[in-house]
Amino acid sequence: MLSPDDDIASWVGLSLIPGLGDESYRKLLRAFGEPKEIYAASYTSLSGVVGKGVAEGIRHGVDTDNLAPLFAWLGNEHNHVVTLADAEYPQALLQIPDPPPILYIKGRLDLLNRPAMAVVGSRNATPQGQMNAESFSRNLSDSGLCIVSGMALGIDASAHRGGLDGASSSIAVVGTGLDIVYPSRNHALAHELAQHGTLVSEFPLGTSALAHNFPRRNRIICGLSLGCLVIEAAIRSGSLITARLAVEQGREVFAIPGSIHSPVSKGCHSLIKQGAKLVECANDILDELKWSSQHDPIEANEEGLPENDRHPLLDALGFDPVGIDALTARSGLTSDNVCAMLLQLELEGRIACLPGGLYQLIT
Repeated sequence: MLSPDDDIASWVGLSLIPGLGDESYRKLLRAFGEPKEIYAASYTSLSGVVGKGVAEGIRHGVDTDNLAPLFAWLGNEHNHVVTLADAEYPQALLQIPDPPPILYIKGRLDLLNRPAMAVVGSRNATPQGQMNAESFSRNLSDSGLCIVSGMALGIDASAHRGGLDGASSSIAVVGTGLDIVYPSRNHALAHELAQHGTLVSEFPLGTSALAHNFPRRNRIICGLSLGCLVIEAAIRSGSLITARLAVEQGREVFAIPGSIHSPVSKGCHSLIKQGAKLVECANDILDELKWSSQHDPIEANEEGLPENDRHPLLDALGFDPVGIDALTARSGLTSDNVCAMLLQLELEGRIACLPGGLYQLIT
């Protein structure tokens, strides 16, 4: 077990000083060097950088008993603390204006400095959106890009699964301490990420799911990445915050278009109007990044299905959600036949039943 005199204790202890935020932390590092030198500085010198209140807190120090849970957590070989002074610290984050001084890591350290792509989107994703997220992420992962997302429900979770299925795995940047899984429905996914990918947080152990922490973690999601792909987003959503941060950080932004009638497509369409790259397949992203893809997409017709895999109802279904009455009118089939075919297509996983008795094609 680590002792309170270790470097990690100094770094983490300093972050727990009341009133000392990340910006002040970085000011101290620039002024004095690493935390041990900061602790050794005089009150007068410290107050000149961060003010009297914080300077008093630094001189008083942190009760090392408060660090005991951290030392116990670090007893697990999969758990780590990475600081700005460590070689393992993600070099991509050093390019952003506000890199976190400390990162808590669960899982693979080697992924932190791999080329990566952020994939984000709606928590209330459609079945098609979730399949797009998983498929794009798997292809990008197989092409050498680690998939970074926020482990939320919907698009994030599907992106992580696709990344884990691919060759380059996935990183989840979370808005809680790493001893808390949020949302709880993603417990199995969090376990898989800890085993085969990486979980990252800038928040100390015990930090609960506070609303203001989630927009904050978004800068790390895009900061770790070469670009940000948005798959389904309402016009006011956290995914658009991530996209805006990506632009501010000089990252590429990509968006998948959708139905003009879908509320979760309007955010993507807004991004495209503002200059985001419209993408229809993973290779569109790889080409824009001038990245060499290891796998080419399967050739398909414009509906996204092999020519020998057509179904008489699919042409009538189209891509927008549609009801049974409209399908009956479009196809010329009886309502009984349409209902039977819809059930079969749903069982085959080729369409999804949506609220309101609507159906949507899944490509």
